[in-house]
Amino acid sequence: MRSLKPIFVLIFFAVLSSGYSQKVFTEKDIQIIPKPNQLLIQPGTFEFSKNTVFVANTDFQKEISNALISKFEAAAGFRPVLGLKAPSANFVQFKIDATFHKEAYKLEVNNNTITVTANGNAGFIYGLETIRQLLPVVIESKYAITSAKWQIPNVTITDEPRFKWRGLMLDLSRHFFDKNYILATIDRLAMHKMNVLHLHLVDDQGWRIEIKKYPKLTEVGAWRVDQENVSWNARLTTNPDEKGTYGGFLTQEELKEIVKYAASKNIEVIPEIEMPAHVSSAIASYPELACFDQRIGVPSGGLWPITDIYCAGKETTFTFLENVLDEVMAIFPSKYIHIGGDEATKTNWEKCPYCQKRIKDLGLKNTAELQSYFVKRIEKYINSKGKKVIGWDEILEGGLAPEATVMSWRGTKGGIEAADQGHDVIMTPESPCYFNFYQGPQNEEPLAFDAYNPLNEVYKFDPVVSTMTPQEAAHVLGGQANLWAEHLALPKDSEYMIFPRLAALSETLWSSKESRNWNDFTTRLFTLLKRYDYLGINYAKSAYLVTASSTADLANKQIKVELKNEFPNPDIRYVLGDKNIDHNAVKYINPIEFRETTILKASLFQDEKPVGKTFTDTIIFHKAFAHKVKYLTPFNENYKGDANTMINSIRGSKNFHDGQWQAWIVNDMELVIDLEKLENIEHVSVGTLESQGAGVNFPVEVKVLVSTDGITYKQVGKLSRPYAVNPIPELKDFKINFQKQNVRYIKVIAVNLKKSPKGESSWLFVDEILVN
Repeated sequence: MRSLKPIFVLIFFAVLSSGYSQKVFTEKDIQIIPKPNQLLIQPGTFEFSKNTVFVANTDFQKEISNALISKFEAAAGFRPVLGLKAPSANFVQFKIDATFHKEAYKLEVNNNTITVTANGNAGFIYGLETIRQLLPVVIESKYAITSAKWQIPNVTITDEPRFKWRGLMLDLSRHFFDKNYILATIDRLAMHKMNVLHLHLVDDQGWRIEIKKYPKLTEVGAWRVDQENVSWNARLTTNPDEKGTYGGFLTQEELKEIVKYAASKNIEVIPEIEMPAHVSSAIASYPELACFDQRIGVPSGGLWPITDIYCAGKETTFTFLENVLDEVMAIFPSKYIHIGGDEATKTNWEKCPYCQKRIKDLGLKNTAELQSYFVKRIEKYINSKGKKVIGWDEILEGGLAPEATVMSWRGTKGGIEAADQGHDVIMTPESPCYFNFYQGPQNEEPLAFDAYNPLNEVYKFDPVVSTMTPQEAAHVLGGQANLWAEHLALPKDSEYMIFPRLAALSETLWSSKESRNWNDFTTRLFTLLKRYDYLGINYAKSAYLVTASSTADLANKQIKVELKNEFPNPDIRYVLGDKNIDHNAVKYINPIEFRETTILKASLFQDEKPVGKTFTDTIIFHKAFAHKVKYLTPFNENYKGDANTMINSIRGSKNFHDGQWQAWIVNDMELVIDLEKLENIEHVSVGTLESQGAGVNFPVEVKVLVSTDGITYKQVGKLSRPYAVNPIPELKDFKINFQKQNVRYIKVIAVNLKKSPKGESSWLFVDEILVN
C-alpha cells in the first residue's frame, strides 16, 4: 500500500495544477445496493457528457443503453451518443466473455472508458444498473439538474448473485393492480437486481387472467360486490345473484406485454393458478367445478375456512384445469408454473361421492392422499408440456410430486423437509418475507396484517438454514418476498409495503453472506432513499420512527420510558412539554423518568435535523394510578395484561398483542377501582380499541357508578354508542363527565356488542381507566 501513496499525490497535484474539478472518491462514496462482491477503487474518474458514446452492437445492447441515455437526457440536459464503433476515448462498451456465469458481470472504469463484461444480456443489465448507482442520485430526476457533475469513480467491480431466485410476489386477486403498475414494479425489481416476478393471478376474491375458453372466469370471477367500506374480515357473505362491480383482470395481450418487458430486464414472470383451494372466484363462475355444484358469490373479503374447493373426484375438473393451463402456458414462457396447493379444507371431499369413489378406486387412505394425487396429476400434465411445478409447502402433505419445487412459507420447516427429499426449494417464510406485515409501530402505520416484519429483520434473512447439510443447501434456489393485498387497494399502498424492504431483501439474496453488515447497509440505504424520492416511489419511512417502551414503577409512582430506533447507534433526541424539537432537543441517553403528566416528543436526527415522523405521546398521571382494581367479570386469559394494566398509565397500541390490553369475549367488562381514600373527581375515561376485522368492537355502552363505602353505588354517568362500520383499527377513550364529588370507589361497566353483524362473538378490549 505504501508504494501507491506517491502516485496518488502526483495525481492529486496534477488535478490541482490543471484546474480540472475532479472529485476524489473514497469507498464511502460507493453506495450500491445490493453490495457488490468485489470492489477496487482507483484514482480518477470517468465523466459523462454529450460526446460520450455507448457502443452497442446488438438490439438488446441498444435497448438497455437507451434506458440510461434517456436518464441523462432528462436529468443532465444532454443526450449521450448511441453508436456502433468506439472512438479513441469517452465511451461505454460491452464485452462478451462466455466463461462468466449467466448473471455475473465485471465493470471496469477508467478516465477514458467504461467496459461491462458479461456472458450475455443479464450481466449487461446489472452492469448498467451499477453504473446508475455510481452516478449522483439526481440521475433519477425528471428535470435537468445543472449543478450536477456526471462523474463516476474509476473502479473495478466483479459481481454476481449468491442465489439464482430473487423474487417478489404481487397478489393481484385481493385487490387488482393494472398493467402499468406491474411494468413500473418490473423496472424497480431490475434496479435492485431482482429477477423473478411471481403474479398471484387467482384467489377466492378475484380471477385476474383472461381465459378465452372459459369467459365467465372474467365476466363473473373477476368482479365482486363492493364492500370496501368494511374491514376485510368483517365483510358479509356475497349473494350469488348480486352482480359484482369491484375488480378487474389482465387480458392475454397485456400479460404477453408484461412478460416481454420483464424479459428485457432479466426478470422471469411466474404465473400462479391456485388449486385445489382459493378458487371461490372460479366456482362462482362455474359451480360444476365444486363437489356439489354449489352456487356461491365471489367473496368480497376474508374467507375462512376455505371449503369451496375444486372437486377432485370429477374428471371434468381436470379437463377444465388442463384447458386453463394450456392458455396460461402459451402466455408465460417461464419454465415454472405455480399451482398454489395451500390451505385446502377438505370437508366437502369427505362427503363428496365423486371424491370418495376416487379414493376407493385408487386405493388411497384419505383426503390428504387425494390432494397429493391431485397435485401429482397436475404436475404430470405440466411436465408433459416441458414445464415444472411450484407449490406452497402444503403440497408436501400426502406425498410430494416427483419433480415439484416447494415454496416454503410456514417457516422454513417445509423447505428443509423438501430439500432433504431432494427437491428444489424457494424460501419465503412469513417472518420476515411477508411484506403485508407491519414494518413499524401499528399506531403510526397504515393498515396491514397483524404481525411485524421490520426492515432489520428482513436484512437478517438467509434462505439457507444453518442446520442444513451442504447437499440440502444446494437445493435452495433462493428467496422471495410475498405481498398479499387484502389491505392494499392502490399502487401507492403497495409501494409503501415493498420499499425499502425490497432493498434489504435484494442484498440478502445477491451479496455474499460474509459481506453483509447491517451498519454498513443503513449508511448506503439513505442514498437509495433519495433515489426513491426522485423516482416518486411511495416508500415507507418506518425505519426512521422512534418507538417507546414504558414501564411503571407503582411503588415510587413513576413511569420510565425507553426510546429506540431500528438503526444502529441512532441519534435520538427529545423534548418535554410544548418545546420545539427542531431547536430544543436533548440527546437521549438513558430511560426518561416521569412523575407527572408530561408531553414527550422524540425524533431520529441526521445532520443536526429531525428526520421522519416525530414521536409524540402524553404520559398521563391520573387519580387511579397505582391503586387497586377488583374485577367483577373476569377477563379472558389470552389477553390479561398484568395485575396493574388498568391503572398503570401505560397505554395500549393498535397491536392488541402488546401486553397492555385486557379483553372480554361476549361478556361485559365490570370492575371496581379503590382509590383507598376519598378523592374529588369529575370524569372517568375508558380506553378502548376497535379492530373489526379481528372481531374487536367498541363498547356499545359505558356506565360509571361511584360509592364512598364500596357497598352502595349511584350511577353518575352513562354513554351510549351504537355499532358503526369501521374499516380501520382505532383507539378511542370513552369519557364520562359528571358533577364533581368526593368518592372512594368507582365501578365501571363497559357493555360488549356480544355479536358482530356476521354473527361472530365480539371482543371488548380495554387498556386503562383514567380518573380525574
